[in-house]
Amino acid sequence: MTHTPDALSTADTQDPWADVRPYMDHEVAEVLTRLSHDAELLDALTQFRLPRLARWAPPLARTLAGIAIRREVKGVTTVRDFQMRIAHYMDRMIRTTTDAFQVEGLDKLDPGSAYLFIGNHRDIALDPAFVNYALYQADRDTVRIAIGDNLLKKPYVTDLMRLNKSFIVPRSARGKRAMLAAYQTLSSYIRHSILEDNHSIWMAQREGRAKNGIDRTDPAIIKMLTMARRTADRNVDFGEAVKELKLVPVSISYEYDPCDMQKAQELHAIHTQGEYAKGEFEDISSIVTGITGAKGRVQLRFGSPIGADIATPDEAAAEIDRQVIGGYRLFPSHYLALEALGDAPELVARNAITPADRERFKQRLAEVPEELRPWWLAQYANPVKHKAGRLAL
Repeated sequence: MTHTPDALSTADTQDPWADVRPYMDHEVAEVLTRLSHDAELLDALTQFRLPRLARWAPPLARTLAGIAIRREVKGVTTVRDFQMRIAHYMDRMIRTTTDAFQVEGLDKLDPGSAYLFIGNHRDIALDPAFVNYALYQADRDTVRIAIGDNLLKKPYVTDLMRLNKSFIVPRSARGKRAMLAAYQTLSSYIRHSILEDNHSIWMAQREGRAKNGIDRTDPAIIKMLTMARRTADRNVDFGEAVKELKLVPVSISYEYDPCDMQKAQELHAIHTQGEYAKGEFEDISSIVTGITGAKGRVQLRFGSPIGADIATPDEAAAEIDRQVIGGYRLFPSHYLALEALGDAPELVARNAITPADRERFKQRLAEVPEELRPWWLAQYANPVKHKAGRLAL
């Protein structure tokens, strides 16, 4: 696996992205030491791995968890070392929770070039993790990952994410001026990463996961991405500002979504009550469920870089959508959901669905409460309709 030296190796006073960028190699040891003594992280680990001991002897449980962390990260002195430990767990996760993982299109991209991968978003942690694993398997450097600050409510979560090359997307800044300044900083960091560091980035096509199964790019994302270049040169052509970022749409397709029930609950609550109150640790729970849950087959498809023949953010978003939807793989679960809703039977009839596919789908659906089924089914049916151009947007 290749490793690009981090170009942000300046002193903190000269680093305009110190508060948002991933950690650098010289910061790793200090962060790992901090994590091994973080009470909230140790409590979370003991409740998961040593629940009885955590209940009856919390100090002892924390001590054992701290020892386990230090043993696990022994010899880790760089970000690459840390990610190599993660690669081991990715191997196991793919082996135990997926039936197959297929990658397409990566071989058509220059291995020596950085790209801004912008993809559909179904799982908080796994979407970029699968991108990283595909790059790792191809002996390419991993990406820097855009992550919203709404997910970073605990210091230890922030540390873990930034160790894994995540950088922070501001969503909680107050006021128009503060948000504008935050997005200007973010835009300049992304541009610096691609053009100066030659280091690829992954980010979602819109804020939050597509809980209803409808993948659609927010043009505001494109405006933010081009903000740094257009601020520096107000006469620059919009298409050139897009082209220089080497923006590549990426589609990820899951045969089954481990978080489909939670998403259905949220959609049902919004429909029936007008709002959904997310629990304090719900995002972390979703991350764990996504990692450990059965996914069936997973496909990752890399598209083609977007050229300069783009005049507006809306046009760029439409091109991303075209490639994301075009590269999305429809599995039997998608057609069977459409069938269960009694919609577009001719689309279902064209696809070979085995008795084993039907039985697996039937078992999954049987676990879904009756009131949640329309929302659960829509998650799987909507991609079929979207790809066929039958989705009312």
